[in-house]
Amino acid sequence: IWNAARFSQMNGCKIVVGFDPRGVKTTLNKWIVAKTVEAAKTVADAIEAYRFNDAANGFYQFTWNIFCDWYLEFAKPVFQGSDDAAKAETRATTAWVIDQILLIGQPMIPFVAETLWQELAKAADIKRPAVLMQQAWPKYAIAPAPGAEAEMDWVVEVITQIRSVRAEMNVPAGLQMAEIGR
Repeated sequence: IWNAARFSQMNGCKIVVGFDPRGVKTTLNKWIVAKTVEAAKTVADAIEAYRFNDAANGFYQFTWNIFCDWYLEFAKPVFQGSDDAAKAETRATTAWVIDQILLIGQPMIPFVAETLWQELAKAADIKRPAVLMQQAWPKYAIAPAPGAEAEMDWVVEVITQIRSVRAEMNVPAGLQMAEIGR
């Protein structure tokens, strides 16, 4: 989480006061907003059922496998691209998701979450209303984005399958298509 936050800051991601995740337009950002809402529900349901291992696992799976492994990798070309509107939206969305990660992760990683919560606010030059542990659990009035989820989940699955086949066939990661016929 710490490295993801640092990477995000290096790419200009800052908390945007008044950011509304319901207004995102790109497929990538709709996807991560929907996955964030899903992760918060998974963690909350597990905590309410006293299944703390499931809460921690749901939090970890979202943070590591979805946000860090996939979203940030897909966001890199946007950050480096020339579409200023997409960049601004992706930066704001990324900062929002990190805030949500800190909110839902606070029960499992209180000290890291609190430190990042304060540091990210300082970097954005905003004042938080209170310490993280006093924040209410997030409630989202965000409609699902089945089209964006289906599209991005398909892309993730295709890439995963290609990597799997490449590993099974012992194809080096850096091999170019032009080198195959040689």
